[in-house]
Amino acid sequence: MQVPSGYGLHPQNYIAPSGHYPQGPGKMTSLPLDSQCGDYYSGLYTVPTQNVVTPNTASQQPGAQHMYGRAPPATRIVGSAPGSFQGAASSTSHLHTSASQLYSPFVNHYSSPAMYSANSSVASQGFPSTCGHYAMSTVSSAAYSSVSYPSLPAGDPYGQQMFTSQNAPTVRPVRDNSFSGHSTAISHPSPLPPPPSHQYHQQQSLSGCNTLSWSASGLPSTQDNLIRNHTGSLATANSNPTNTGVDSSSTTSSASPMPNSYDALEGGSYPDMLSSSASSPAPAPEPEPAPAPAPSAPQPSKTAKPFGCGYPALQPGYQNATAPLNSGVPPSSPGYSGFQPYAQQYPGMNQLSSSLGGLSLQSSPQPESLRPVNLTQERNILPMTPVWAPVPNLNVDLKKLNCSPDSFRCTLTNIPQTQALLNKAKLPLGLLLHPFRDLTQLPVITSNTIVRCRSCRTYINPFVSFIDQRRWKCNLCYRVNDVPEEFMYNPLTRSYGEPHKRPEVQNSTVEFIASSDYMLRPPQPAVYLFVLDVSHNAVEAGYLTILCQSLLENLDKLPGDSRTRIGFMTFDSTIHFYNLQEGLSQPQMLIVSDIDDVFLPTPDSLLVNLYESKELIKDLLNALPNMFTNTRETHSALGPALQAAFKLMSPTGGRVSVFQTQLPSLGAGLLQSREDPNQRSSTKVVQHLGPATDFYKKLALDCSGQQTAVDLFLLSSQYSDLASLACVSKYSAGCIYYYPSFHYTHNPSQAEKLQKDLKRYLTRKIGFEAVMRIRCTKGLSMHTFHGNFFVRSTDLLSLANINPDAGFAVQLSIEENLTDTSLVCFQTALLYTSSKGERRIRVHTLCLPVVSSLADVYAGVDVQAAICLLANMAVDRSISSSLSDARDALVNAVVDSLSAYGSTVSNLQHSALVAPSSLKLFPLYVLALLKQKAFRTGTSTRLDDRVYAMCQIKCQPLVHLMKMIHPNLYRIDRLTDEGAIHVNDRVVPQPPLQKLSAEKLTREGAFLMDCGSVFYIWIGKSCDNNFIEDVLGYPNFASIPQKMTHLPELDTLSSERARSFITWLRDNRPLSPILHVVKDESPAKTEFFQHLIEDRTEAAFSYYEFLLHIQQQICK
Repeated sequence: MQVPSGYGLHPQNYIAPSGHYPQGPGKMTSLPLDSQCGDYYSGLYTVPTQNVVTPNTASQQPGAQHMYGRAPPATRIVGSAPGSFQGAASSTSHLHTSASQLYSPFVNHYSSPAMYSANSSVASQGFPSTCGHYAMSTVSSAAYSSVSYPSLPAGDPYGQQMFTSQNAPTVRPVRDNSFSGHSTAISHPSPLPPPPSHQYHQQQSLSGCNTLSWSASGLPSTQDNLIRNHTGSLATANSNPTNTGVDSSSTTSSASPMPNSYDALEGGSYPDMLSSSASSPAPAPEPEPAPAPAPSAPQPSKTAKPFGCGYPALQPGYQNATAPLNSGVPPSSPGYSGFQPYAQQYPGMNQLSSSLGGLSLQSSPQPESLRPVNLTQERNILPMTPVWAPVPNLNVDLKKLNCSPDSFRCTLTNIPQTQALLNKAKLPLGLLLHPFRDLTQLPVITSNTIVRCRSCRTYINPFVSFIDQRRWKCNLCYRVNDVPEEFMYNPLTRSYGEPHKRPEVQNSTVEFIASSDYMLRPPQPAVYLFVLDVSHNAVEAGYLTILCQSLLENLDKLPGDSRTRIGFMTFDSTIHFYNLQEGLSQPQMLIVSDIDDVFLPTPDSLLVNLYESKELIKDLLNALPNMFTNTRETHSALGPALQAAFKLMSPTGGRVSVFQTQLPSLGAGLLQSREDPNQRSSTKVVQHLGPATDFYKKLALDCSGQQTAVDLFLLSSQYSDLASLACVSKYSAGCIYYYPSFHYTHNPSQAEKLQKDLKRYLTRKIGFEAVMRIRCTKGLSMHTFHGNFFVRSTDLLSLANINPDAGFAVQLSIEENLTDTSLVCFQTALLYTSSKGERRIRVHTLCLPVVSSLADVYAGVDVQAAICLLANMAVDRSISSSLSDARDALVNAVVDSLSAYGSTVSNLQHSALVAPSSLKLFPLYVLALLKQKAFRTGTSTRLDDRVYAMCQIKCQPLVHLMKMIHPNLYRIDRLTDEGAIHVNDRVVPQPPLQKLSAEKLTREGAFLMDCGSVFYIWIGKSCDNNFIEDVLGYPNFASIPQKMTHLPELDTLSSERARSFITWLRDNRPLSPILHVVKDESPAKTEFFQHLIEDRTEAAFSYYEFLLHIQQQICK
């Protein structure tokens, strides 16, 4: 197989590079097979098992004979004879995961312990062990002479030691939290670093999977605190190590050997942290500063860990612990020398408290966020302007340096000191992330030295403290680190001796160009494979015409470089490959009819260089829409097609785009219809929200191991079991696109949406072979993740692809009291390969204050972040338990938080339903969530529609998810330039928001509803004819057609304003919204009125009735 240089399959006599690595791949112990180790792709997986990775010692593809040595009649070659069959052996293992797992509710009165839920939890995704689950070829260092590569254990290309729920060294329960999501025991791998010998040990677990452990005897307890893994509990070391040596992790120093896992690349402790080497001794812990007098606020005094010098608030220069603060000579003074002892003192508690401005809100007049609001009496609760993220209560300089809420938000901008205080507030604690979003300004740093904490591996950031010119203190674990010599030079100012002015310390969002130390292999090329359904159903829908035309238009805009590769497969009851090798006069179609044992004909010519074979690719795209016009094939062999795609992409990784139009009906992964149309309006049990088989999840995990993500485009007119199919994207970090009732001519709005979505999809930036880790201040821990990914270790998310439209969420708990610090920080690091082949690290750092009073906690609630986190938790609960349980838990979330506020903070009479201003929208948003497609009952909802809404909740960034939950309503027949904004020389009106109630609609007006993926323009029966003519292009109301999906471009002021406003709303959305013009009293208005969530329906409360229900529950 011809693959890019450095990606070939290594020969059997391959010899590993000498040095720190063993001479040859690691061996896997032969284990007895049991009933759990069946054939990997064998039909349906109906037997629920535990989250355990069980190895299969028998090779899945025993050499070329099994994979390619098929009889010639099995392949029909159209055009000319294919090339020779080539192949190589690879190995696989099995991940057996129960499809129906227990789930721990996210409200305090559901407290039964349980395993994590299927998608979001750490344990449930399974931590593949070293037993060959992800096989990858070892790369000879000769191909890339400037990069050293280790020999990796067989079947473990990343050197990544995985943990399962059975072999994790330590289990420690998470403290009970009202909104913890899973009050369960969490498996934490032991975070202790290796002893001075740097020698890791392997232990053979009962399941036969190798896990990492090392001898930790003799480590003093004072060092335990230094080397703690701050994303989880300190686990005890394994007491029974064996003598089998495994490669040690390495540092990021360019002189160090190559790391053998992403865990070593991005995270983990320095292996030499406890080394006896004198070259870089670990500095002793800094003594704690003396406690300061209690501030004027009525909160207990506390000894704060020094946090951030507050640049530029404090005087320039560096602080020494010997002289008073005001006795120094500023660096800019004539007598200043960069090498003199520094006269400024490091800020003590008095100065620090002053610079922070006092964190307790009790010392100042009551802030607006704590103003009591009587919800049952306040009629217009919704503000007329958009709801912005609350600004953390930091001093002005830290506010300037803090991360943008568009990238990083916390549900509480005031972090409680203790878990007990959090439990008392009855509020969820978690983070909402949009780590790869499109940015107009992003500091990109190219440096030989990426400065990180030697203990917890935090990247240097604006919130660290500089002890002096040569030392800085980590803001997450408080370790004192040396400032590297290279960091003393500032490339922006071209000055020396001012590391605190470096861009890394002046920006909370930065991107590093990573060195070869952050690579396990040479950066992969951009590889795109399109797998297309060409059954009769697909041809009838007509999506091929749109797809091929979009590809032809955007072929040159695909992200990549000169190495970009592309390939195409089509399938019905057979699988069709396309030979696009340079030099052919026309594309060759190769048909494989044996779907039970799929193999790749001519594997060296199926993925070709985009630029070398561009003409052949264009010929194929022009021919594809008409090639299957007369097909009579009604079956769909999606599973075998995905198996073939996995084999084709495994050597390099990349992106697989699958287009499917029906229920898979042949081969592995076939599905049966599970939807009962009579139950769509059920108010009781909603079944089949989880997958019918774990075939697609297992395949996704295989793809993730080979750095391949699968994006699913489902264009269906009937039930297609999205609950099962979506797993192939969920666990491979892919995307899901859904177009119900798609038809090229009968449903033109969906066709247009697909076209616009494809333009964005094909041209947006993309990151390959990515991993993401979130770190937090000592005392906090993460326990549940939400999004499309695979958890590679307890806190490392594997993202085969990352795109700018992907959002994530994580739940937090407070494991240790935060009484000794005034600030906490969170940092997310995304390590990825750009489409241009650069290894990059994008880092976001968020800083928040710590508070000790319950009132301060309520004052800092970010209600939108809280509702989005609760929505993610409710999706998990719906799948693992039931939809009714999830709905009950959402209602209880409101009841508990308002009840807690009323009994502890509010002094008003208990008969009123009172909320702080920060929480006044909480009941409204929860009611909106209960009426959303994902969770509503009593309203006819197709099963695939419901499942897709749940998928969107799990992977949409907050800004887009809020539009789905609570749409925005505007009146647009009276748009003016008053308050308008200017965007790209365009004047954009800003009409006020209207509450979602029919009482705000008037038959004399026109209203626009923004639901995120859908726009509705409702035209009143008595709407002004001038508006109808100027904006819609029709003379009067009666002449407006029933199915209008466009606004014409008319040369009128009203038309220009309306189109400018709608275009502004549409910009920068991951999914292009469909526009529906809805006439009053037309049948289409039903869907529009379903989004008026403040009104009563047959199956749901009105907003006022919901408030009375909440009040009744509180008063029980």
